[in-house]
Amino acid sequence: MKKLLLYIFLLGLPASLIAQKSSRYFFIRHAEKVLNVKNPDLTPKGKERAQEWADMFQHYKIDKVLSTDYKRTIQTAQPIATKNRVRVEKYNPRKFDVAKFLQATKGKNVVIVGHSNSTPTLVNSFLKKNKYQQIDEKIYGNLYILTIKDGDINDLLLTVK
Repeated sequence: MKKLLLYIFLLGLPASLIAQKSSRYFFIRHAEKVLNVKNPDLTPKGKERAQEWADMFQHYKIDKVLSTDYKRTIQTAQPIATKNRVRVEKYNPRKFDVAKFLQATKGKNVVIVGHSNSTPTLVNSFLKKNKYQQIDEKIYGNLYILTIKDGDINDLLLTVK
């Protein structure tokens, strides 16, 4: 039921925003990972979630997909990139120039895959305020949506189980 509501929300979002030439940024944490391994792969459940993320974005033209340089984030980002015929671009959250990135992606739909600590920190950087806290290690379904139009930023946090 929650997924259905999220699909309905995502389906309605583009129609209301396309004409306005908004920029949309979708931030997610990597999917479930193998535990106690350095640079782990996704678990089977994580691979399933990565595909579900790709399916959820199917009604959007995603222009860019970014991932940190770890197997778990790349494996989460790849299905989204594949469906949208773009490549996964790597980024370093510690060296991310938000102003430059916003200028380069104006009017685009971008998915950014990160980690339990870097994802909310990056969202906060876009918002220029400390609104979101680190994601609990057991939570893999947060979707942060930022919509920017004419310098105004609207943010929304949804959780998919």
